[in-house]
Amino acid sequence: MDTASIGMGVVVPLVILALAFDFMNGFHDAANAIATIVSTRVLRPQSAVLLAAFFNLVAIFVFHLKVATTVGRGTVDPAIIDHCVVFGALAGAIAWNAITWYYGIPSSSSHALIGGLAGAALAKAGPASLIAAGLLKTVLFIFVSPMLGMLLGSLMLLLVSWLCRHAAPRSVDRWFRRLQLLSASLYSLGHGGNDAQKTMGIIWMLLIAAGLSEASDPLPMWVVVSCYTAIGLGTMFGGWRIVKTMGQKITKLKPVGGFCAETGGALTLFLATALGIPVSTTHTITGAIVGVGSTRRLSAVRWGIAGSIVWAWVLTIPCSALIGALFWWMGQILP
Repeated sequence: MDTASIGMGVVVPLVILALAFDFMNGFHDAANAIATIVSTRVLRPQSAVLLAAFFNLVAIFVFHLKVATTVGRGTVDPAIIDHCVVFGALAGAIAWNAITWYYGIPSSSSHALIGGLAGAALAKAGPASLIAAGLLKTVLFIFVSPMLGMLLGSLMLLLVSWLCRHAAPRSVDRWFRRLQLLSASLYSLGHGGNDAQKTMGIIWMLLIAAGLSEASDPLPMWVVVSCYTAIGLGTMFGGWRIVKTMGQKITKLKPVGGFCAETGGALTLFLATALGIPVSTTHTITGAIVGVGSTRRLSAVRWGIAGSIVWAWVLTIPCSALIGALFWWMGQILP
């Protein structure tokens, strides 16, 4: 693709589509950030989404743009990027997000985007267009992030249980209702820091392909601000269909369990973002919730619900890749 042929008449609609995906990412994944604090009745849903959206935006001041670099320059060969590949990636991710949101399935917006991008690149240039190192990190953390979230959530609950072993249950509940405000804020900070950067990477990829930015240039600040704003607004509107699945169907949570799950999930997100690895906030918080529930007793976890969520994780990348390839083909035949 001759980069000179990508005019502003194509770039602007694709940037708008990317920001629409970012908004949908926040909308779809709002449940990840607020489900525990809503299900434990620490905050009402309207207050919870405002808190989560605020800390999505605060992430702009906290995290380096390592995840954006991985997505923009470390997953697909920049030489094959054109407007059709970007369109296929975004349309594939949006379509899969819409399907899973409609059915209340907490799938990964992040992996839908990576899958859509890989599918469009494969359709255009075959396997040689993929950068194995970047994609393998992402695929590896499909398994690592929920396991790490589960481990940290479990360890947090064990630590808290030991520290509070002599405290009255009512006192513990009262304190952890307050502390859950902190843990939910930290989780929302990690959510914004990791997820918004994936869309930044896609826009950066488009700008480089259009000759509007060089690969060696820093990411334009307008991209950073607009992506954090879009995901924050999406979170504010919230994906209510998924809240019940995350908050109560997997396991029943009390404030102390909600605090441990959110803190374990937040620590996982902070680590992944520092390493520049695009991970799924859905996978992370689900693993942490399962870890908290199984630490109390294995029967506290509804493993059938957890199993259906795992199937959604497994299917996300191949399904969004297939849809991304289809939309790449449609982009080729449309005028």
